[in-house]
Amino acid sequence: MFDLIIRNGTVYDGTGAQGIAADVGVKDGKIAAVGVLKPDTNAQDIDAAGLIVAPGFVDMHTHSDFTLIADGRAESQVHQGVTTEVIGQCGISCAPVCSHKDIRAVSPWYTDKASHPNWLGFGEYLDALDASGLGVNVMAFVGHGTIHRAVLGDELRAGDPDEVAQMARLVDQAMEEGAGGFSSGLEYFPGALAAPEHLVPMCEVAADRGRLYATHVRNRDTHYDLGFAEAIATARQSGARLQISHIQPKFGAPDYAMNHTLEMIELARRHDVDIAFDVIPHDWNHTLMAAILPKWAQAGGVDEVMKRLANPEMRKKIKANPQPMWLIVKAERWDDIVLLNATVNKDIVGADFAEIGRMRNCHPYDAVLDILLEEGDNLMSCMWSSKSFRDSDLDLCLQQPECAVISDTVAIANEGILKDHIGSLSGYGWAARFLQYYVRDRRILSLAEGIAKITSIPAQRLGLKGRGKLQPGYAADICVFDQANIASNATAKNPRRYASGIAHVLVNGQVSMLNGQRTDVNAGQVVRDFAA
Repeated sequence: MFDLIIRNGTVYDGTGAQGIAADVGVKDGKIAAVGVLKPDTNAQDIDAAGLIVAPGFVDMHTHSDFTLIADGRAESQVHQGVTTEVIGQCGISCAPVCSHKDIRAVSPWYTDKASHPNWLGFGEYLDALDASGLGVNVMAFVGHGTIHRAVLGDELRAGDPDEVAQMARLVDQAMEEGAGGFSSGLEYFPGALAAPEHLVPMCEVAADRGRLYATHVRNRDTHYDLGFAEAIATARQSGARLQISHIQPKFGAPDYAMNHTLEMIELARRHDVDIAFDVIPHDWNHTLMAAILPKWAQAGGVDEVMKRLANPEMRKKIKANPQPMWLIVKAERWDDIVLLNATVNKDIVGADFAEIGRMRNCHPYDAVLDILLEEGDNLMSCMWSSKSFRDSDLDLCLQQPECAVISDTVAIANEGILKDHIGSLSGYGWAARFLQYYVRDRRILSLAEGIAKITSIPAQRLGLKGRGKLQPGYAADICVFDQANIASNATAKNPRRYASGIAHVLVNGQVSMLNGQRTDVNAGQVVRDFAA
C-alpha cells in the first residue's frame, strides 16, 4: 500500500497544532496517511522513535539563484531539513537578461567554475534550474534590479513612464513563464533609484496575478519609518500582497522602531492592505560589502567601481557618505563587523575589521575599500556581517502570527565547486539555530509554533500548493529531527559546518538524508504552479 512509512515519531503537522504519536505513510511522492499504520512488507520503514516528524522546512527568502545552477544539491540546506526554498529576493534574479554575457552581471554568487546552459528569458532560466539536479524544491521570484538592467543597463536613473511600462511587461512575461512573485531591493543599486511611482506598475502585475511583492525596504535605521511607509504605500496603491523581507530594524534605529513598525502595519491592515513579514533568526546582519558604497559609486559595472576605489579623491568622497547603508560603519564599531566571504582575501575571513585594520596598518574603512579593490571581478561576491539586530526585536516579531523565519542565504556545500562560498554567518545552520535558540533554549515559541514559522506559514503566504503541512495529499516533503540535539555548528571563523540533529529528510517522497547522512538522491523540482 505504501512506498515508505515513518514510524513511532511525534508528528507535528505544521499548522501549529501540538504533536501526536503517529506514523506517516508515503505513496507516489505524496503523504498518503497519518496515524497508527499496520505493517506493510512492501514499504521501506524508517524508525523515528524519540524524534520529531515535521513538514520539510520552507525557506521563503534566499539568494541561491546561481548556486543552485552551479551545484543543485543544496547541501547546506538539506543538512538542516530544508526541502523548499524561494530565490529571486531583494530585487536580484538571474533572468531575464538581454544577452548571455549579462548572466554574470545579474547572478548573485556567480562563479566561472560552473558550466551551465545559457538563457535569456525567465522560463529558459527555470529550465536550466530543473536540469541541475535539485536537492530542494525551488520557487523563483523575478527581481526589480534585473528587470531594470534589462531595460536601462547601468544607467543612473529609474526610467521614464514608457521605460517603466516596458519593465512591467517584462515582469508579466516572467510571471507567465513561472515566476512566483516580484521583489525589490531598495538599498541596493539599481533599486535605490526607484520611487513608488516606478514600482507600482510592476507591483500591479503581481497583484493581477495574485503573486507576492517582497521588498528589502529602503531604510531600517534612522529613517526606518520612511522605508516601511514607502513599502506600505506601494502595496496600497498597487493592490499587491506585501511581504516585508527581514523586517528587523538595524543599528541606528531608535529603541521603539520595531513596535512602531508593527503599529504602522496594523493600521494599514485595517484599511485592507495585505501585509506579512519575515525575520532572520540571528542578531548578525549580512550583506554585500559593495553596498556600503554610495549609489553614484556603484554605477557603471565592476570596472567603473574599481576605478573609483583606486582614486584617492573618490575614496574620500565615498568615506564621507553621510548616510551609508550601515550606520554601524559610520559609528566605527569595527570590532562588531566581520569579513564573511572573499575570494582573494579568504585567509582573513572571520576576522573583524578592527583586527584587519591593525593587520594592514591602516584605518578599517581603508581596509574595506582596499579589499573590495583587491577582489577585482569577484567584488560583488565579497560579503561582511555586523552585529546590527536586537534579540528583543526578533522576539517581538516571532510572537506575531504572520511572521515567517528565513535564511537570507545561499544553498552551497563545503566540498565541490562551491566549497569556498558563503552566504551568511548562519547559512549552514539558520533553521537549526532557530529551533535550538529561540524555540528550545529560550522558549520564545512552543515547538508547534516554531515549526509552523518555517513550514505552513511561509508555504501558505507564497501560494505553494500542497506543501508545508503533513496531511494526506500533500507532497511528502518531510524533516525528522532530534529536538534535544538540533544545533547550528557554524561560527564566524568556521562558517561552513553542517547543522546537527537532523536524522532524516524526504523531498517529494524520496529520501535525501537517512540516519543523519546525506544520500545521493536529489528529488527537488522547480515549482511553477501557485495558488492565487
